[in-house]
Amino acid sequence: MSKAKADLRTGFYSGSFDPVTLGHEDVIARAARLVDRLVIGIGVHPAKKPMFTPQERVAMLAEETKPIAAATGTIIEITTFDNLAVAAATAAGASVIFRGLRDGTDFDYEMQMAGMNGDMAPGVETVFVAASPGVRHIAANLVRQIAQMGGDVSRFVSPAIAERLATKTGLAPAPATQTGPRSQSAKAAPTRARKER
Repeated sequence: MSKAKADLRTGFYSGSFDPVTLGHEDVIARAARLVDRLVIGIGVHPAKKPMFTPQERVAMLAEETKPIAAATGTIIEITTFDNLAVAAATAAGASVIFRGLRDGTDFDYEMQMAGMNGDMAPGVETVFVAASPGVRHIAANLVRQIAQMGGDVSRFVSPAIAERLATKTGLAPAPATQTGPRSQSAKAAPTRARKER
């Protein structure tokens, strides 16, 4: 890392981003206001079979974060990693790891993870960002399921991401109903899957 970058306060935000949701963008926008440089790490694991390739997710994030970088004046970089998130954060020169919290279940999990990361990298702090009420219910795995069933995902992702989902699934989204996509997500997954970002 160059000396210029070393002088910047750098944060790290990791996830699968499969796809990028409005919930992700909420955390990114708020984290960007707290640091000079924000590195977004896309976790790549051979055992997982994501809908979008790492290259597609990099492109999605680059597109979605441009307005955030312009509005905040923060440098936003996108990278991939296949090791521990705390190791990737250290390699990126980050002093802060940002984690989004949607509910109490997230908090319990993230508190444990923050403790483990703190033992492995004492110089890296974890900062929790509580999800805004309007996006608190959004989970990427449910968005994928809704898209794969032809549901309307427009309330959960940007128009550009919705178009990518439609192209990927080959399905045109169904018109939004009065009950909205929340009821569809409940049918798609009655029990909440373990945490996915």
